[in-house]
Amino acid sequence: MLVDTHIHLDADEFEHDREAVLASARSAGIARFVVPGVEVANFDRVAALAAVHPDIRHAYGIHPLYVDAAGPDDLAVVEDRLSKGDAVAVGEIGLDFLVDSERNRNRQEQFYIAQLKLARRFDLPVILHVRRAVDAVLKHLRRIEVAGGIAHAFNGSRQQADAFIAMGFKLGFGGAMSFDGSRRIRALAATLPLDTLVLETDAPDMSPAWAQGRRNEPCNLLRYARILADLRGTAVDEVIAATGRNAVSVFAGRL
Repeated sequence: MLVDTHIHLDADEFEHDREAVLASARSAGIARFVVPGVEVANFDRVAALAAVHPDIRHAYGIHPLYVDAAGPDDLAVVEDRLSKGDAVAVGEIGLDFLVDSERNRNRQEQFYIAQLKLARRFDLPVILHVRRAVDAVLKHLRRIEVAGGIAHAFNGSRQQADAFIAMGFKLGFGGAMSFDGSRRIRALAATLPLDTLVLETDAPDMSPAWAQGRRNEPCNLLRYARILADLRGTAVDEVIAATGRNAVSVFAGRL
């Protein structure tokens, strides 16, 4: 089945037509949507979406770009939400070193480590943000073992991909594959074992080549599956079936 393993359906960009967006995606064959939390302020929204729509699953986490506005009480909220047992993962968590500030990096790592420990405590996978920080993300995963997860929007090296895979992680691929200039990403998508890949849109962000400057939408996931199939020289049905199985395995049947 087609699974969008990373989509922010709670975003304001979908506020005026969310139901139509979901209907379009379902018509394209998308069977499940995983909506990660990014800050305490959006936890109620992602939980409400999952409560209303049987094909939506949700996760709780504090995104690295939101840690400056968060405090210890926010981590306590994450812990409390996870204790209720309705989340499929801890996420979106991780590191983002695009902004080069030592203070910010240290704070990101503090929150990342704390949330890895929560994932281990509740035996949940993690949804990882890894922008320009793959080695640092891996370093902490080696110290704090968790129940696998997804390296979202993977853009690392083959060696880094293999390191994630060795720890039981899947790698998320989406709109970046649609750009001819994304040679490393397209090469990885073509050559990594199919049983290590999952599909994602990150909608409304990370728009594909055919929608630059416009909102990304979950219905694009089907086209991503076709692109991945073309890159690998295989049938799209095989890609859909394999990436769907991979998503189910990541979330331990919680989909």
